[in-house]
Amino acid sequence: MVADDLIVFAEETDEEIETERRRWKIAVIDDDDAVHDGTRFALADYSLNGQGLEIVSARSAAEGRELLRDHPDVAVILLDVVMETETAGLDLVDHVRNTLGNDLVRIILRTGQPGQAPERRVIVDYDINDYKAKTELTADKLFTTITAALRAHVQLSRLEESRRGLEMIIDAATALFDTRSMRRFAEGVLTQVGTLLEVDCAGMLVVRDTAGDDEGDDLSVLAGSGVYASRSGEAGGVDGGTRALVEVAFAEKRHCFFENRSVLYIHTAGGREIAVVLDVARHLSPTDRALVEVFCGKLSVAFENVLLYEKLQALNVELERRVVERTEELTDANRRLSDQREILRRANAFKIELLGMIAHDLKNPLGAILGRAEIIGELAERGAIPTPLLKDQLGKIVAPATTMNRMIGDLVGQATADALDIAIRPMTLDLGELAHDVVDHMRAIAERKRQIVELVAEPEVVAWADPDRMREAVGNLVSNAFK
Repeated sequence: MVADDLIVFAEETDEEIETERRRWKIAVIDDDDAVHDGTRFALADYSLNGQGLEIVSARSAAEGRELLRDHPDVAVILLDVVMETETAGLDLVDHVRNTLGNDLVRIILRTGQPGQAPERRVIVDYDINDYKAKTELTADKLFTTITAALRAHVQLSRLEESRRGLEMIIDAATALFDTRSMRRFAEGVLTQVGTLLEVDCAGMLVVRDTAGDDEGDDLSVLAGSGVYASRSGEAGGVDGGTRALVEVAFAEKRHCFFENRSVLYIHTAGGREIAVVLDVARHLSPTDRALVEVFCGKLSVAFENVLLYEKLQALNVELERRVVERTEELTDANRRLSDQREILRRANAFKIELLGMIAHDLKNPLGAILGRAEIIGELAERGAIPTPLLKDQLGKIVAPATTMNRMIGDLVGQATADALDIAIRPMTLDLGELAHDVVDHMRAIAERKRQIVELVAEPEVVAWADPDRMREAVGNLVSNAFK
């Protein structure tokens, strides 16, 4: 080794630093300095579960009150009975249990005057955990007593942590079950896990809907906290290192606790897989892990509830949209029906008015016909009717009858044109033959009017038409020609 060589010390590992920080804290409250020195000497090399001791001291009950107020994490108290008063130690026990409400700390009475505080009475009347005379408390017995007290403290602390954790899980589950937004639910999960573990941890909630061959592409971040907050709502926002840890949890389908990182695995009834990735600065105790597992069991149901609620919300929105559309359709249909009803009402009123007009118009010519018929009847009763007179009366009957026939024809034609149920039955026919047939039937009318009807038609004029409607149309044309 040369003069310039440097001595390099190995860095302490995280585990060694963590062990150094975690020490059992013991309070020695006694007015005898020798007791303090002896206790420190006897427990100088004490170690339990890799943890040493941190001894804090007070030399009176009053100092003990301040000490316990400033150090609420004391695990064991070695307490003298007689100090500034004969019952100072017993009064401090009552202060610890009732005023401070500390039921976890283990209290061991050490007295040099057993007669001042009889063991049976003290054990019954005061909430202490052991009673020792100073003369019998050798180094070995002190070691045994402290070890038993610390183990009892650990067990009670775990029970208290479990009780507190279960209360928090119940409260958290209630809050999460009331959450209706998936984003808020995911953020609430991260918040509640941090509260449950009593740490400020960064984390993110990663979800994979289905398991397939291409598993890397279907990972998405529902929510993030701490350094991961910016990744909330990102698809594929999981970095390579985190993805590897998540894939391990998904493959093994269990919670995985790594160094400074934990991946909590959740499998829902709907087949989705969720991973809660946490960066936790401290070591998770078995109690912490057990509480986290219980909490994750509740999350599975809560997650499905949020998904179902979102689906119900989407269906409700769709249903409302359809109801609005259907309501508009029904409103339009009702409006159309109302319009049709008004049209029918007006048509009915017009029909009544038209029938009144027709009755009035037909009544006059019909009255004239009846009157002339009565005249002819009277003339016939008197005897032979002169031919000129008979022709005159018959002519006066024909005129109103012709008027009536024209009116009726007009009404029938109008009714036929307005009918909604006119049936057209087309077929192949010869228009020339049809026209010849119509003209032959109307030649007698032409002869009476001293008119001549001639038809010129190409042979076999084939058409696709309704014969009745065509016959009616040709007949109307010829009749109009006669007029």
